[in-house]
Amino acid sequence: MYKILVINAGSSSLKFQLIEMPEQIVLAQGMADRIGQDSSKFVFETQNSRLSESEVIPDHEHAMELLAEYLLEPIKGVIDSPFQIAAVGHRVVHGGCHFKNTTLINDEVKLQIKELFSLAPLHNPANLTGIEVSEKIFPNAIQIAVFDTAFHQTIPEKAYKYAIPKELSDKHQIRLYGFHGTSHKYVSQKATEYLKNPEAKIVVLHLGNGCSATAVNAGKSIDHSLGFGPVTGLIMGTRSGDIDPAVILFLIEKLGYSAKEVNEILNKKSGLLGLTGFSDLREIQIGAENGNLDCILAIEMSAYRIKKQIGAYAAAMNGLDAIVFTAGIGENSSILRAKVCEDLDFLGIELDKNKNILPEKGIREIQKGKTKILIIPTNEELEIAIQSFNLLENQKTQ
Repeated sequence: MYKILVINAGSSSLKFQLIEMPEQIVLAQGMADRIGQDSSKFVFETQNSRLSESEVIPDHEHAMELLAEYLLEPIKGVIDSPFQIAAVGHRVVHGGCHFKNTTLINDEVKLQIKELFSLAPLHNPANLTGIEVSEKIFPNAIQIAVFDTAFHQTIPEKAYKYAIPKELSDKHQIRLYGFHGTSHKYVSQKATEYLKNPEAKIVVLHLGNGCSATAVNAGKSIDHSLGFGPVTGLIMGTRSGDIDPAVILFLIEKLGYSAKEVNEILNKKSGLLGLTGFSDLREIQIGAENGNLDCILAIEMSAYRIKKQIGAYAAAMNGLDAIVFTAGIGENSSILRAKVCEDLDFLGIELDKNKNILPEKGIREIQKGKTKILIIPTNEELEIAIQSFNLLENQKTQ
């Protein structure tokens, strides 16, 4: 029996669960939300209580320190000592070509995570901070990395290779890597089990502050909307999604921006934020309801990109059994789900409007056509705990 603390550091959030394995008993869970903003919030839940406080959480390091404080709190906490944590499983966004499996963390692994900062500037730095603070707070725990890129290693060469000079792509390992793999793996497995069809052709839509789509054929990722770095594809909270490379050259050569400044614009100042001034879809939906034309357009643009991805992946798989909505927006925004599913009846996608707005929990179907439309809550933390536990068990037998 192991107590495994799972740390899932996103671009503006830090989710966590303390899970007793292999029983999969959640002892504590919660998140720090809107990190770096004045409206940040910290939530800590156990089986017996729920604590919430609003305070400025300036960065991920402060969020980790708050988490440790709550875990060890004499009355409401769930552990008496940091030494009770057997392992800390960390979500790491970009593993490059180095990491294809769940990995024990050492100095070399941390260095390689750091070397990939430029490819995942919103995530890898936060992931590394989580690791380094965990090493201080839980010195006896085994630190384990679960990489978002690992699930997408099954993508075939024709899909992951870019049409640039071969010597560049080969020498510098420039290719599509894919992200959100922990979520896509968990959700696609749940969908396959639910459909009772191991050969199912599924498009998984992970829609949160970061957004991505994956074509999953017979349980394997065969294409994905994010690429060399996590900025391509769908429109995201602060990231642009697909953009003509000529725009980047124009910004640099004609307007005088540096490459660093352009990187900052595309990763931190674009997407929904660039279109509306808001990075949170909840605020954009309120704006749209009040007639804000920028907010209305942002929702339309987001849905349009997602629809195009569904069509492309249906073509790539020569069929479609289901589309799956997951993550914060995918699970909770009935408005965006409805927009995405409009005028896709040629693919058998027809939304049941009444089922779409029902706030039910667990896996649910919201279609009235032949192609399943599923809402499946993601649980990246449980998936990380499972992979961490399996690694610990394998270490015992070696």
